[in-house]
Amino acid sequence: MPASPPDSATQKRAAESKLPSWDLGDLYQGPESPEIAADLAAAEKAAKAFESAHAGKIAALSGDALAAAIATYEQIEERLGRLISYAQLLFAACSTDAERGRFYQTITERVTATSSHLLFFTLELNRLDEAALARKRAAPALARWQPWLEDLRVFRDHQLSDELEKLLHEKEVTGQAAWSRLFDETIAALRIPIDGEMLTVNAALEKLSDRDRGIRARAARAIGEVFSTNVRLFSFITNTLAKDKETIDTWRRYPQPWSYRNRANMVEDEVVAALEETVVGAYPRLSHRYYALKAKWLGLERLQYWDRNAPLPDDEDRQIPWAEATRRVLDAYDAFSPELAATARPFFERPWIDAAPSPGKAGGAFAHPTVPSAHPYLLLNYHGRTRDVMTLAHELGHGVHQVLASAQGYLLANTPLTLAETASVFGEMLTFRALLDAERDPARRRVMLAAKIEDMLNTVVRQIAFYRFEKRLHLARREGELLPAQIGDIWLEVQRESLGPAFEFSDDYAVYWAYIPHFIHSPFYVYAYAFGDCLVNALYGVFQDGHPGFAKKYLDLLRAGGSKRHRELLAPFGLDAADPAFWRRGTEVIAGFIDQLEAMG
Repeated sequence: MPASPPDSATQKRAAESKLPSWDLGDLYQGPESPEIAADLAAAEKAAKAFESAHAGKIAALSGDALAAAIATYEQIEERLGRLISYAQLLFAACSTDAERGRFYQTITERVTATSSHLLFFTLELNRLDEAALARKRAAPALARWQPWLEDLRVFRDHQLSDELEKLLHEKEVTGQAAWSRLFDETIAALRIPIDGEMLTVNAALEKLSDRDRGIRARAARAIGEVFSTNVRLFSFITNTLAKDKETIDTWRRYPQPWSYRNRANMVEDEVVAALEETVVGAYPRLSHRYYALKAKWLGLERLQYWDRNAPLPDDEDRQIPWAEATRRVLDAYDAFSPELAATARPFFERPWIDAAPSPGKAGGAFAHPTVPSAHPYLLLNYHGRTRDVMTLAHELGHGVHQVLASAQGYLLANTPLTLAETASVFGEMLTFRALLDAERDPARRRVMLAAKIEDMLNTVVRQIAFYRFEKRLHLARREGELLPAQIGDIWLEVQRESLGPAFEFSDDYAVYWAYIPHFIHSPFYVYAYAFGDCLVNALYGVFQDGHPGFAKKYLDLLRAGGSKRHRELLAPFGLDAADPAFWRRGTEVIAGFIDQLEAMG
């Protein structure tokens, strides 16, 4: 299937840096592959047979028979997972390609139609009363599936009738999924005019980290103008999805817009509230203090929003070739655990990473787990900066986690979002510490420390601000449709609150909420980043304290995948996320880094 060709400058950078591109052949050889048609047909046949054999009969199954049914259900789900993973990855590599968009939509519709035949299974399981399920659980064959069954029960009180559940499931392709695709394709097609170039949104956002303040300002205003031109569309998408969510939440009896996400993350409401309260309370000691320092170092009375990611005056902004980035990250992983590094190396030895920026490619970065019978793929937009090395370390952490957890099988490999960020942030921390320890030049150490603080603020403070933006937006939407200006006011309010008095925000920043994909794809996802960062800060502190057997316990944590909850996973390290002191320990790591930076002058 043809893709939009990358521009010549991108091709030149990719060739010079030898940036890798992925080969999706381990999933399927191409969109026209006969294996795709065969898997679609086989999955549909198996799903219908499963429905015919078990629908309305789950209560009568013995524990052993139920275990066998779950195993069959997992096999069908994994086949469907392979299909949708391939379509998602193909689309992410070039979402402006109409054929890829058509293929993605077709596969999504076929997978949704097939999986509707499986929907009864989890619904009937959740209708079993506790005593009946307990009798089945006594069967040894069901032991493996206990965590999965427990996760299902979290949603029991919010389950609707079979007919309504099936309707919602089948309408997903014309509801949330369709609006998400429209958002993705619109973002990918936008071009930002900056200094005579027409740049993608991702490339334009990269200009906000340029050393030249004039370039940053021009880029910021150009981004604002383009998004202002399109803000009615983005507002309509956001309003529609927020209302759609409210409707479903009301039917499912979720008390708050964020309640479903907390349950899906297998984390208690009070734990998330404690995280939010701790981070907001730490704003003055974290972001407000750091950005006041940054304004002084940049020689500015007040920072503009386009100065947030500006390099410090001593930052050489040296381009780091891909080979060097690979070596740095793998060396850091290896110093912690040779087994961790050995798990990571195949990503570089095989075509599992797509790193070159190109028009139409999804912005940012991600690690896609695909299915346990295959392997994860990483998507990056590598520009050769230190931040990009940290992003590589981050996404590689996800990939390693996904590989180690794959032994749990399709239903138990994936972790809740809150725990999914553990390995990624830990990988970043390992890499940063290794780089900092190896650096002897005081000026370079200051720049590296400042860059790490900014990354941590972006992960903790900025993501909690995003979370608070979503909370206010969804609650306000319950009172009626929001005008673009109203959404912009909420955005500016949370930005001023979180970033502090060192910043001055002009009106054109009011539309910058519109490019954040998490608001569209996964409402209330964002606090998981802060959860993961603070969790890792506490975890890394235990490691530095010389906790016995830490590396082995850490790898066991990753191997557990989604088979254990955060309380069980953290208990071997003596940590408890329900304790507010846990989150304070996480934020104090960032505050300690800022203390060090202040001491450097």
